[in-house]
Amino acid sequence: MSLNLPPLAERMRPQSLDDYIGQSHLVGPGGVVRRMIQSGNVASFILWGPPGVGKTTLARIISKATGNAFFTLSAVTSGVKEVREVLDRCKAEASSVFSKGRPILFIDEIHRFNKAQQDSLLGAVENGTVTLIGATTENPSFEVIRPLLSRAQVYTLRPLEENDLQHLLDRALAEDEILSRRDVKVESTVALFRFAGGDARKLLNILDLLEQSTPHGEPVVISDENVTSSLQENPAAYDKGGEMHYDIISAFIKSIRGSDPDAAVYWLARMIAGGEDPEFIARRLAILAAEDIGLANPNALLLANATFDILRKIGMPEGRIPLAECTVYLANSPKSNSAYMSIDAALAKVRETGDLPVPLHLRNAPTSLMKDMGYGADYKYAHDYPGNFVRQQFLPDRIVGTRFWHACRNPQEDRLEEMRRSRWEAK
Repeated sequence: MSLNLPPLAERMRPQSLDDYIGQSHLVGPGGVVRRMIQSGNVASFILWGPPGVGKTTLARIISKATGNAFFTLSAVTSGVKEVREVLDRCKAEASSVFSKGRPILFIDEIHRFNKAQQDSLLGAVENGTVTLIGATTENPSFEVIRPLLSRAQVYTLRPLEENDLQHLLDRALAEDEILSRRDVKVESTVALFRFAGGDARKLLNILDLLEQSTPHGEPVVISDENVTSSLQENPAAYDKGGEMHYDIISAFIKSIRGSDPDAAVYWLARMIAGGEDPEFIARRLAILAAEDIGLANPNALLLANATFDILRKIGMPEGRIPLAECTVYLANSPKSNSAYMSIDAALAKVRETGDLPVPLHLRNAPTSLMKDMGYGADYKYAHDYPGNFVRQQFLPDRIVGTRFWHACRNPQEDRLEEMRRSRWEAK
């Protein structure tokens, strides 16, 4: 490839909805984004989805299709000062006699903006100075302040499906100014699509690598073996721009689950060094403490919660220390997923059986009519009995005797199981 040409992913960036691949629920016939473009009335919204599914591209297409001025900010590099400066430029653009409509302000990785930065956007969004389009890989419910969420719809973008990836591959081979001139032999796409993982940018980066590593005069071979060996030699080729985010957090979680504190701390260091959002790490630690350690060591969830709290108070770089402390503690803790399995089993039963009636003796009886109907009748108050326990039915009639919680083998849950058995199975 010529050094003067941009990467394949940039060369293939769609310029219109007709060229846009995937997200048919948003941009297909009748899709909400397509309707906005056709009407010319674009409201503020946030695009939530994994990397490489077209968030930035879609924002640019909307700006081009509507003719509105387009301003961008990266939450990684912009502070409150930069936000205010670009808002002033947007305001000047909106008041210009040459303006075609409200400027679009695109904020990449909006989940990395802190509260003060997000607060600085509210006025401009509310009074119509700008149309805000945010992009995030994290759940906006956790990362975007409520006042801003109330002023912007959230649209979810999905990983590209295999037919989307095939369409992208066919288009790149037919239309790209470099690949269309090469002799390309497609023998198998299984590995190519697997490594792409629904990410258009990854797929195009892999194609770029294969083309650049193949001498001119020789065919570019797309095969499972060729793709795999090329990526083993050049692992960064499909992780440009921080897309290793998902692979490393997966390795981090699995190292803790597998009780390897050394590997867990290593992956923690990789995330910190790579600029990962520390609160994202803390949230995953809290989830893991409940899902993978649970009742085997209930203190794990308390420590994970305290880690998240202290991280918010002290920030980084000092926050790396409680993160490491929690990571090591969780990795060395006994493991149990019994609570996780029990709630999923109960949810499956609810989906299977629907809304089963509450037994009459467990129902609330705030009125005399309800009491006359038998609500609350014969309920036994546990504290009136020895050991604060009395045998009675708590499940609906149809599923009496169903077990949802099963203890894992560890000292803490062995004691809980023994207590359960001594009460419920006593003659």
